[in-house]
Amino acid sequence: MSAISSPAEKRVYLEDISWKTYMSIVSSGDQQGRITYDRGILEIMSPSKIHEQIRWLIGRMIEAFAEESDIDLCIVGSTTFCREDLNRGIEADECYYINHTDLIRSKEEIDLSTDPAPDLAVEIDISRTSTGKLDIYAAIGVAEVWRYCEGALHIHVLNQAGVYEESDGSVALPRFPIGEMVTSVANYGTIRESQIVRRFRASLSAEPRS
Repeated sequence: MSAISSPAEKRVYLEDISWKTYMSIVSSGDQQGRITYDRGILEIMSPSKIHEQIRWLIGRMIEAFAEESDIDLCIVGSTTFCREDLNRGIEADECYYINHTDLIRSKEEIDLSTDPAPDLAVEIDISRTSTGKLDIYAAIGVAEVWRYCEGALHIHVLNQAGVYEESDGSVALPRFPIGEMVTSVANYGTIRESQIVRRFRASLSAEPRS
């Protein structure tokens, strides 16, 4: 077992962890932080204050855009998504269904062996990149992953070969104003979070929608 600490986040890594043990940890509800499991290697990441505040801001802006654009979202947050046949599991910072929302909204539990994967996952990178998680997201079939890192948003779209390609815009949320969102997040720490979201929503209302 090893631990990595920084002012931003804390991580614990465990090796040679069985699927049964992973499931036991997830179901216990005692763990603190986000859990990632990749073929025997388990990571528990405890997010920092800045990590959670940026996550909150981006999530609220996604929701504001969906409301203004009349897009139905099913918000599943940091739900554990896993597949035993792949021996992998992951918990995003934010996660959304945009297709099949009625199907997923009515379910108490999501089973990826029969249910569709989320359409969009969001990762906030503070002290370490989440690019290593892309293989897990691709394996379980998440159509699009956003990574916010060092003041920029990287959009990864799953192609027909099951590989992520970086894109200038979102396929899951067409016309989402990436630049406006990044500019809004840059105001973190200088003005109230609620004011940032209100300004972002106002910018959406001011733009004509096709």
